[in-house]
Amino acid sequence: MVIVDAGRFERAADGAPQYLEHLRVPALSVGTYSIPAGSVDDQEPHFEDEIYVVVSGRGRFTGAGRTVEVGPGVTMFVPGGEEHRFHDITEDMAVLVFFAPAYTGRG
Repeated sequence: MVIVDAGRFERAADGAPQYLEHLRVPALSVGTYSIPAGSVDDQEPHFEDEIYVVVSGRGRFTGAGRTVEVGPGVTMFVPGGEEHRFHDITEDMAVLVFFAPAYTGRG
């Protein structure tokens, strides 16, 4: 068993969004994504399937040509290779991120 301390939602020193990985095994990786209000999520599609769970904050999310309002409790599945991003962040966001298989990089 591995205990994951997901209490490390941290802002990058420059105030940009920051992803921190907390657990990695071949089949999956888990991390936290901190997105400050007003910042830009510049991520690009990656190879892995992904699940986001919004823990706190508010904004919008666009994926698969659809845009939705997101806030605490909203969960989204994004298949590998699909373009997606958070935007219009009105309250600092903390998001749990699950990749399967483990995150390897942008595609």
